[in-house]
This record gives sequence, structure tokens and C-alpha cells, in this order.
Amino acid sequence: MKTIWILVLVVFYNGISLNGVATNVPARPPFVSIGALLPFNSTIGKVAKVAIQAAVDDVNADPSILGGTKLRIKMQNADKSGVLGIIDALKFMETDTVAIVGPQSSVTAHAISFVANELQIPLLSYSSTDPTLSSPQFPFFVMTARNDLYQMAAIAEIVDYYGWKEVIAIYGDDEYGRNGIAALGDKLAERRCKISFKAPLTPAATREEITDLLVKVALTESRILVVHTFSSWGPVVFSVAQYLGMMGPGYVWITTNWLSTLLETDSPLPAGTLDDIQGVLTLRMYTPDSELKRKFVSRWSTLTSGTTAYGSNPMGLSTYGLYAYDTVWLLAHAINAFFDQGGNISFSNDSRLAALRGGSLHLDALNIFNGGNLLRQNILQVNMTGVTGKVKFNPDGNLIHPAYDIINVIGNGIRRIGYWSNYSGLSVVPPETLYSRPPNRSSSSQKLHGVIWPGQTAQKPRGWVYPENGRHLRIAVPSRVSYCEFVSQVPGTDKFAGYCIDVFTAAINLLPYAVPYKLIPYGDGVNNPSCTELVRLITAGVYDAAIGDIAIITNRTKMVDFTQPYIESGLVVVAPVKKRNSSAWAFLQPFTGQMWAVTALFFIIVGAVVWNLEHRLNDDFRGPPRRQLITILWQVTCNIICSLIDCSEMVPPHFIFSIFFQILSQYLSFLIYI
Repeated sequence: MKTIWILVLVVFYNGISLNGVATNVPARPPFVSIGALLPFNSTIGKVAKVAIQAAVDDVNADPSILGGTKLRIKMQNADKSGVLGIIDALKFMETDTVAIVGPQSSVTAHAISFVANELQIPLLSYSSTDPTLSSPQFPFFVMTARNDLYQMAAIAEIVDYYGWKEVIAIYGDDEYGRNGIAALGDKLAERRCKISFKAPLTPAATREEITDLLVKVALTESRILVVHTFSSWGPVVFSVAQYLGMMGPGYVWITTNWLSTLLETDSPLPAGTLDDIQGVLTLRMYTPDSELKRKFVSRWSTLTSGTTAYGSNPMGLSTYGLYAYDTVWLLAHAINAFFDQGGNISFSNDSRLAALRGGSLHLDALNIFNGGNLLRQNILQVNMTGVTGKVKFNPDGNLIHPAYDIINVIGNGIRRIGYWSNYSGLSVVPPETLYSRPPNRSSSSQKLHGVIWPGQTAQKPRGWVYPENGRHLRIAVPSRVSYCEFVSQVPGTDKFAGYCIDVFTAAINLLPYAVPYKLIPYGDGVNNPSCTELVRLITAGVYDAAIGDIAIITNRTKMVDFTQPYIESGLVVVAPVKKRNSSAWAFLQPFTGQMWAVTALFFIIVGAVVWNLEHRLNDDFRGPPRRQLITILWQVTCNIICSLIDCSEMVPPHFIFSIFFQILSQYLSFLIYI
């Protein structure tokens, strides 16, 4: 009998089944408790609540997902903000749940992520997209939607695509807003752009506070405004902007995906709200078209029957609803893998929290989930296809293939002008069609469709104006006494004129951004000022720059940078240009009357020399005077022609003297010979 009992104990201890196959996998429980933490009446929460419940029902309806185990979900309405919302979240974590879907707020996520680390309970959030939440500091926080880091990268590429260099950031002054704008600043800096002015607003900002802030924004230089806020008071920003005339031509408004979420959930919006956002660009998390997505979209009207969004309008399905639905399925697949690996759902007390027993918060009731680390690993290893497309995490803990739709608000609806993906940048074709090709981020491959900008214009705004309150550059101008044509002050005014001023003005007009400046005279106007001293004052910070005929010499180049010289130094010859008519007698133009007289005189002298040399020995130079004169003229003409041929490369005054000296040398040679 003892032997039988020992055998039974061995069987149960080693997990021997009736058929003799060994297994260490414990039996699966009939239910697994999970939680959901979200505000039920927010723009995102009311959609996510329906989607989460639908996903739980679908998982429980399919016994192949969890092997007969069903999900039991408890939802907590986290409609409070600040400390009260965090306290409610902590109380909710007192229940023994293996994982929590949420929270929706990034501020709350930051607070309870520390508790999740201690209790080893995974948090799967479809809407808390603060980039800092994906850091190793929060290993039990899993972001099941697109990280805002990629959304800011998309905005930076849009700004760079249109050639703008500075933007103004309007954002909520909390962790979500500040961290998102910090990521935007980093992405802009990668493209040599920047945030020129930050305009924070408190999460509970009033219309008066928004008005005061936008008045300051209107006085700045940049006209590219990025709004990263919540859908609760985001429309108020545009209402005030419309009132202040900031929704007209010249302005560019870009919002993060809060506006597209509002348009999808509460569409159609009131006519006044639509008028306020005409021409705005907004982003939307991209979800590829698929059969699963189409089926879920077709079910949405049934799931939300009897539920309204704005007024009597039916509640629309936003991308956050799709990601909330996939989050539950992702958790279900991870729990199934957890059970397959022998995971057991058990909780234990935290000895460090036991010392807090007796407090009103009942923190000692918080228990550690013993299998939390294994479940977290299985969550990050899930590889499935859901309504949002491929669901898989990269080594950084972010979903693969981040992409966004770029939407332009026009009329009563929206128009998609292109896509952005982390793989190929801006394009007009769906991102999944480019994944099979090599990545191409060249400027020629970046394309978007045309945009209707605020003010109902299709022309791309310049993006900046001359600021009303910006600091002006202090530019010194030498008050010279001499060479006033280069630079001089107009008498009786504070204006300057001259060649250097004209060059400076032309260069300023070619810049793609505004450069406010003020010209300041340097010198007493009686004596020429020292340019070396002027250069030294620039290095001392008295002036920002200088304009004038300042020579570039060695000791000055050691103190400041000069532009390229636009006036050549050295001696030059200035001669008038006269237009002359060309004709067959143009060869006579170089000779003046005096030159013709000298030529005739030499002609006579040469003829006399030739006759004196030839008439004694040459019979051709004898006879009647008429014959001798004709012979002399003929011989002189031939000699001149020969001399012209030999001296063809000489200038006209030179070859006459050459002829004379040749004949003279022949005459002297003849006399010596005689």
C-alpha cells in the first residue's frame, strides 16, 4: 500500500500523464484577468473602450487563441488628471492583473511605469507615445502604437521638403508636450533647421491665455507653426488664430495626429470649426489596407450603435481604435506563449511595500506578478498580423515600419497628399510598396501632391516675415570724407547710399529668410575713420558687422571674416569707346594729316637718295627730266612695298622710319664702296 502511494506522489511530482508522456506544463486557468485604464469620454478613450471590448470578445470567441482560457477585463475610467489620476491608477493596480492596457495619458504613464517596474506588470499603451517612455528606464512599458519620435521626424522632413528653416512650436506644457517638442528640435537640427520660438500652454489653458500667447507668436519672424497638443483645447488654438488673422495667406500650420483623430472620431465637425482649420496639414498613423481592417471597419457601426460622438453624429473609428484592438490581440498571443512555456499566474507580496501597511492608499495591497518578466519577453516577441498591419517589435521596443499619412484639410473633408515612412521618407505611393526596393532618401525621390494652404492659396508660403520684436543687427558704416561714391550718409537723414550699400542690399534680398538690421554711422564725418579700429570694435561686440570700402589686409583678417572682394584693386585704364563705321578705306584711319605729311616728305627724300645713287651708273635714270622723275617714283614705290612686306608686323609709325633707315644704310654703303 505504501508503494502505491509513493507511486502516486511520483506521478504528480513529475507530471506523468495517463498516456505515459512527461510534461511540466501546468494546467491553464479558466480565466486570465487583465485591466484597461482609460478615460471613457475622451476623444481617444471612447473609441478605444469599444475597440478593447470588441477585441476581448473576439479573442474569447476563438478557443484556439488561448487554448480554452478566456480573458476577463476590468476597465477603469481614468478621467481625472494630475495627481488624482495617478492615485486612481495606483488603486486600480491593487487588483491582481497580469497586464494593463493603457494608460492613455503619457503623464500618468510616466508615474505608474515606476510602479509597473516594481510589480513586474506589463503596461501596453496604444496612445501614450511620449518618446522617453520607450527608454530602458521603463522596461515594463510597451508602446503598441507609433512612437512620437517618428512623428516628429515626419514633420521635420516636411519642413525641409518645402525649404523652410525655422518653425514655432505650440504645445502643452507637460511631459508629453515638452518631450515631443524636444524630439522635434533634434530632428530639425539633423536637417539644419530649428525651433525659433517655443510657445507652451498649460494643459488647462483658457481662451485668454491662448490669445495672449498667439499675439506673441504673431510678432515673431517665422510663419511655420507646429501644434502638438490635445484634441480637448487644440481647436481653441485655431479659433483664436482665425480671430487674430493668423489663418490667412503666408501662414503654415502643421499639427500632430491629434487633429486627424478629432476629424475621424467626431466627423463632421461644426462648420465654424472646419472654417478655422482650412489649409492645415496634419498627420495620421498609417495603417495599410487589408481584409482584416475592412471587416473590422464594416463592424464598427454595429459595435457603436446607440453611441454618438458629437451631437447626434455617430462615433467614427480612429487609428487609435485600431491600435487598441490590436493591443488586446497582441496580449492574447503573448499570454498563450507564456502558458506554452510553462508560465504560471501567481502573485507574491512585496516586502518593501509591506512597511507601508495601514496607509490610506493601501500600497501594501500591491502584489508582484511572478511571471511578469516572462510575459514581457513574450509580448516583445509577438509576430502577428492585425488590423493595423504587421505587428512586430524591433530591438528598441518600437513597432516596425513606422509610417504616417500626410493630410490636408480642405473644404468639408480631408485630402491625403502623401505618405511618410522611416524607410523611404516622403512619397505619394503607399509605404508597403517600397519595402521591397532599396531605400532611397535622395531629394529627387521625395514627393508630395499639391497643398491648399491657409487663405485658399496653392502657392507655397515663404515661411517668414520681418519680425516686429526681433533684435536688429548693428552694422557700422564708415563716415568717410573721401571716396563718397562707395559709401556715404545722406545729409539730414539716417540713411546711407553708395556702391557698397547697393551690394549689401542686393545680397540681403537674395536670402531666403529675414535679416533685420540697422545701419550705424562710424566716425565724426570730418576725418576718415580708422578701419582697423572699426574691425576691432566688431570683435569686441560693439557692432555685428560693417559695410564699406574696407581693405582686406593681414592683421584685419585675423580678427574678422571678410566677404569675397567685389572690387578689383590695382591700376586700370579708362578709355571712351567710339563706334566707327567699317569700309574699304578703313586702313587709312590710323593715319592723321601730320602722318601723311611726314610720309610725303620721306617719299621725296627717298626718291632723291635713289636718284643720286642710280643716275651715274644706271641708264634708266638718265634722259629727259620727266623720264627720270617717273623712274624715281617707280623705284621708290617698289622699295616702299618691299619694306611694307618686311615690316608688316610693325605699327604704322615704325615702318616709315624703318624704310628711311634702310635706304640711308644702302646709300652709306654705296659711298663707302666708292
